[in-house]
Amino acid sequence: MRQAIIPESLAEAARATGFSPAIRAGDFLFLTGATGAAADGTMPPTAPEQALNALGKVQLVLAEEGATEADIVELTSYHTDIDADFSGIQGVLDDFFTGPLPAWTAVEIAGLRRPGARVEFRVVAHHPKRGPR
Repeated sequence: MRQAIIPESLAEAARATGFSPAIRAGDFLFLTGATGAAADGTMPPTAPEQALNALGKVQLVLAEEGATEADIVELTSYHTDIDADFSGIQGVLDDFFTGPLPAWTAVEIAGLRRPGARVEFRVVAHHPKRGPR
């Protein structure tokens, strides 16, 4: 069985885009890609700033199910300029993950949907559902 995971603060965005921030399928959470726009919708100019914002969104969605970054088993990052941005983003990720590091694939792409976006993270987390909701 699949279940949409939609934190209240992202409900309007989910309705507007027609996508769920995450889907629970069994013991796994599959998160929609997160870019680094700030809460006011502006896109910071640097990839590390964008990475911090995007990871904050990831944490928000995971927390809706009681999960944390320690539950992430796979990370895919999409970069518009991997050579220029990789080391700064890797530094952010090194600070973000404290336990076993997830499997990570980094991909350079021509562009992202959000204007000005330099990085996007897609995450899969393993977090068994605990008790009735």
